[in-house]
Amino acid sequence: MKKTLLPLLLLFIGIGYAQEQIPSEKKQLINSIESRKSELIDLSDKIWALAETAFEENESAKLLADFAEKEGFKVERGAAEIPTAFVATYGSGSPVISVLGEFDALPGISQKAKPTKEPLKEGAAGHGCGHNLFGVGSLAAAIAIKDMIEKGEIQGTVKFFGTPSEEKYFGKIWMVDAGLWDDVDVNISWHPGAKTEADVQSSLALVDFKIEFFGQAAHASADPWNGRSASDALELYTTGVNYYREHVKPTVRMHYHIQDGGQVVNVVPDYSLLWMRVRDTKRDGLMPVYEHAKKMAEGAAIMANVDYKVSLISGIYETLVNREGGKIMQKNLELLGPIEYTEEETEFGKKIQEATDKEMVGMDAEIRPLEETKEHPGGGSTDVGDVSWNVPNINLSVTVAPKDTPWHSWAVVACGGMSIGHKGMLYAGKAMSMTMLDLFQNPELVEKVKAEYKERKGDAEYESIIPDGPPPIPNAEK
Repeated sequence: MKKTLLPLLLLFIGIGYAQEQIPSEKKQLINSIESRKSELIDLSDKIWALAETAFEENESAKLLADFAEKEGFKVERGAAEIPTAFVATYGSGSPVISVLGEFDALPGISQKAKPTKEPLKEGAAGHGCGHNLFGVGSLAAAIAIKDMIEKGEIQGTVKFFGTPSEEKYFGKIWMVDAGLWDDVDVNISWHPGAKTEADVQSSLALVDFKIEFFGQAAHASADPWNGRSASDALELYTTGVNYYREHVKPTVRMHYHIQDGGQVVNVVPDYSLLWMRVRDTKRDGLMPVYEHAKKMAEGAAIMANVDYKVSLISGIYETLVNREGGKIMQKNLELLGPIEYTEEETEFGKKIQEATDKEMVGMDAEIRPLEETKEHPGGGSTDVGDVSWNVPNINLSVTVAPKDTPWHSWAVVACGGMSIGHKGMLYAGKAMSMTMLDLFQNPELVEKVKAEYKERKGDAEYESIIPDGPPPIPNAEK
């Protein structure tokens, strides 16, 4: 029994000691967020219930922008000619420290705030990546810093970037192209996760494109020889992709979604559509695979005797890591200590794990030492990468769901609408605001972060991977 109690006692003492060491100015930031706790949770829950998808986050963006405006920020709506993008600014002069906020949902994963699968509305969208928490947590950090600027306790400018469509079209790329980060010294970002850490791992570069095949319709039984099948070309193309997998590096990922393979069985299809993605840990490794994947479309079209078209949708860079920034964030995580959960929250987490066939171990809130940066990490992709190639970026992950929870799933939606998600969101706001304060108060830290950014970027020139013209805003012509 003593062996069991000793580690818990030491942990409790450690947490208490860490929190006692929090400087008064950082306690002020924590109190600022705590004083708005109910408003922030209410804001997050409203966005969670709206669950608006890529470039259609009209109400969600308005809620965040209105809240920032109410708190005294100057808000520029429709930034970069994107109706749901905005920039909220407070203060003047240097340094200029910004924070990112996302708020788009994922299609088809609607879920109640329950630990068993039960949609709010069948077939509707849900926040399976926790972006309802992401946007509000980041805004909380910006507001806490605003309070200190307003009181004259620190000098400089804080910006909150409302960034739409991270899940599909990667809205930040158009915002980067519009120069919105040109005057920013350091950017801060976080992402909901299943563990809490100063994130010093990169992400995967990605290119997103669609392939269309155009054939000739005919009766599938009476005169199929008069038809040229667009779906034949599609099948030949996907077969080629699957054979190609053997001949790319292990870091490459290729995946596709058939969006139109024909409508009925008794017609030779004259049209087919495939949505294709290629990823790699580095953009330099990604682009040759992308070029070959485009050539394969021509081959499939020749074999099926149809026409084809390849259209670029979007593409993103891998994240440029900043360990100097990670060190600052790490110290603040250690000051805050781990998130504490009630028995009910732990039980909720275990039921989520049971429902998703995971080990029932509950939440993982441990604050681990700063990891070594991996040369070739796995994982997903994010348009935060494009921001990080244009301004030094500090990343954070915070626990909002149980250990090993499947991401982009109903399970994350469930946690994002209740106290497990709320606690992670508020924690993220505190950790980011404390890190921002360090940057406002210590110019030498800003210079260290900038120096690493310049060293890692080297002579590379950033060139966005987006098609010509405006972003693909739904119903933009109306």
